[in-house]
Amino acid sequence: MRAVRIHDGDFDGECDDLMQPYRAVGRSHIDGRPWVLANMVGGLDGSAAMGGRVGALSEGADSELFLRLRSVADCILVGAETVRRERYGPVTFSPVDQAWRTASGLTPGVPIAVVSRSLDLDPTIGMFAHAAPEAPPIVLTPDDDDVASVIGTLAGLGHRVILCEGGPNLLGQLVAAGLVDELCLTLSPVIGGDDLRVAATPPDARPTGFDLVGLAVDGSTLLLRYERIGAREEGAS
Repeated sequence: MRAVRIHDGDFDGECDDLMQPYRAVGRSHIDGRPWVLANMVGGLDGSAAMGGRVGALSEGADSELFLRLRSVADCILVGAETVRRERYGPVTFSPVDQAWRTASGLTPGVPIAVVSRSLDLDPTIGMFAHAAPEAPPIVLTPDDDDVASVIGTLAGLGHRVILCEGGPNLLGQLVAAGLVDELCLTLSPVIGGDDLRVAATPPDARPTGFDLVGLAVDGSTLLLRYERIGAREEGAS
């Protein structure tokens, strides 16, 4: 664990557990639908990758957050292209995060759900070959770009907090559909990445507003936490 300066709700100052403020967030809608959280990293120019991979943009606290933020979720949602490029492995937790999940009444394992229309997936990569028996991977094959059906399917399987890890096309479609409630965006202090934005919204999509609700500073890297404007009030009437 590493100490970072955090400004998030009741947390204001140095914190030696990066996950402490993220765990304190209440992630639920009163109408019972899933809370969709996204976690992405981008360079100062908005690029989401370098050389086709995210790794060159992610280090330090962001690398830690990528692995540990999964501990607050019921399910990881990711696009097939990201799975192929990053060669996704299974979800594993440190003893500290596993103990927190147990104490919080969450399931021991978290499945990865991959959205693929072509089923062009390598069954030998870790997320398939080494998945925990209690959290087998899920492959979703929607007929069109109706991402609401993807979230509906995961909700039907009992997943209440869904963590989307991209890629940009899937995230953009979720944002355009008004389904992303929370966005954790790491701003990496580099310029010169691929011509690939963090979120690629459809051309006819309306802008979606977010409020900055949390900030962590790790050297020159910013870890920003946003919530979609109105996400907390939806379904309240």
